[in-house]
Amino acid sequence: MTVLAVADHRRGSLRDVSYELVTAGRQLADSTGGDLHVAVISGNVEEFGEKLNLDGVDTVHTVANGEEFNHDVYAGAVEALYAELDPTVLLMPNSVNGLDYAPAVANALDLPLVSDAVDFDYDDGLTATREMYESKVETTVDVDADQVAVTIRGGEWPASTKAGDAEISAFDFEPEGELGSRVLGFEEVVGGDVDITDADVLVSVGRGIEEEENLELVEELADALGATLSSSRPIVDAGWLPPNRQVGQSGKVVTPDVYLAVGISGAVQHVAGMKGADTIIAINTDPNAPIFDIADYGIVGDLFEVVPELIEQFN
Repeated sequence: MTVLAVADHRRGSLRDVSYELVTAGRQLADSTGGDLHVAVISGNVEEFGEKLNLDGVDTVHTVANGEEFNHDVYAGAVEALYAELDPTVLLMPNSVNGLDYAPAVANALDLPLVSDAVDFDYDDGLTATREMYESKVETTVDVDADQVAVTIRGGEWPASTKAGDAEISAFDFEPEGELGSRVLGFEEVVGGDVDITDADVLVSVGRGIEEEENLELVEELADALGATLSSSRPIVDAGWLPPNRQVGQSGKVVTPDVYLAVGISGAVQHVAGMKGADTIIAINTDPNAPIFDIADYGIVGDLFEVVPELIEQFN
């Protein structure tokens, strides 16, 4: 089996899902002792290629064409690489960019497309796991085809970090004719001064904070830890923090080293966005709160008593 995974980058940096694609791709390739090929398209492909030279990758294909994402370049380049490699599984990120070109590629190549996979297995065919109804239900999809395209959800596989000895190969590609689309600019969402997906330590606050004025207490804890402040959806819905701070299925998927959940119950929609954190710590008065099911460390107690104690200790 040959697996082709397409990396994702934005504004000069590889996104975390690129490294997770390597892990996912190697998992599939190991199922049959096959090869893992990784493609990186546009941007500083020489630098990206070196970063994607990771353990388990057989070949990194670099496609130099423009600086930022372009639908026509990505779709055309992936289709050309597919024709060259004839992979059994084509892996792409379930990101904004991935969801732009993946359906077009699958349609052009007449491949079945499984989107937003959170797990999969390969045994005489691909079986993928997806979540439905706001992550309340898991479904298993058996693909009845010899070749398939899949987009994977970020944060579901550990990021590959160990250096490898892959071949790095430049792949010549030029789109036919004039491009039908072009990038006019990049605009962050409101309050885009902070990208919580880049934070190593997140202090996240939920409805247990009760009142907006109490946010200052959690902000003080975040400052003491050198952490970034994030939240669950109710805090954003109340207008107490901007949308770019929201963690969860309708917010951002984060994978920090440490995730400290303060007054968050652990609804499935929220857990979907943070369960990839290396270490999860939870503070909640309810010992039966779902957040404790995934927490590495838990404090059952009133946050208005626990947080001031933590601030004092860390200061």
